[in-house]
Amino acid sequence: MAQQIQAEEQEELSIEEKSKLFVQLLEARKKYFAVMRAQVERNKPPTKAQKRKTMSTYLKTWLDTRIISSEVRAEESETIVEGSSKREGEELEQESSKKQKLEEDKETAELQEVVPDKEEVVIDDIPLATNPPSIVDWKIHKEGKKSYYQIIRADRSLKMYLVFSHMLKSFDREDLETLYKLVKAKYGSTRPVEDFDLVLYGDLKTMFDTHVENQVCKYQSDYRVLERKLYDSCRVHSVRKQNVHNHMLVEKRYPLTSPTITDMLNKKLKADH
Repeated sequence: MAQQIQAEEQEELSIEEKSKLFVQLLEARKKYFAVMRAQVERNKPPTKAQKRKTMSTYLKTWLDTRIISSEVRAEESETIVEGSSKREGEELEQESSKKQKLEEDKETAELQEVVPDKEEVVIDDIPLATNPPSIVDWKIHKEGKKSYYQIIRADRSLKMYLVFSHMLKSFDREDLETLYKLVKAKYGSTRPVEDFDLVLYGDLKTMFDTHVENQVCKYQSDYRVLERKLYDSCRVHSVRKQNVHNHMLVEKRYPLTSPTITDMLNKKLKADH
């Protein structure tokens, strides 16, 4: 009976209606297979040519961004008026701010020692983000056969570091620039004699004074890159080679060769964030 009813319904459809239904069926099948092909293309892993194109686009964007930021900083630096009177004024201002900060820290410590009465309303402490006191001096501290960098801050707190990279983990950019000014003021145009002083002097000079004959350019062809890392707190890019460790400010341009850059990009970048 079902076959008979179906045959009767088919006989009731005209040729035009059957043609229209057939066209609709073909359109539905085309859309279905188009969706299936798109899903297959999306799930297909990228080819080598696609990977090279993606990397080229990324490198071009990265280099353009660095060039633009360098040009902007160059324009800003041209507007700075250098003069001995201005430097003296800045030094006096820094000394005044340091003294004021010491007095404020002293007052804060005295307030913390005051014990409130039991009847007073208890207020929850809300921690505020504060920068550590400025660095005012540094020394080489020796314990037995080991030597350490001893960093002294404005609140007279001391902290020792075995190697320069340990400083980069806890320093911000202001700490790094202050330490460079202190080292530069101590040695001036001369070079330190002690090995530990010479290493610190060389690391800071390589970062801030990008001369053509510095350590970054000197050992590029001698050693392969073993590791590269980003210290986010002070914005320093570190590249470790065999017996050589180069530290570079992220916004500065350094005389790197194409093989060195390729070798760096082949290593996974390590970063805290």
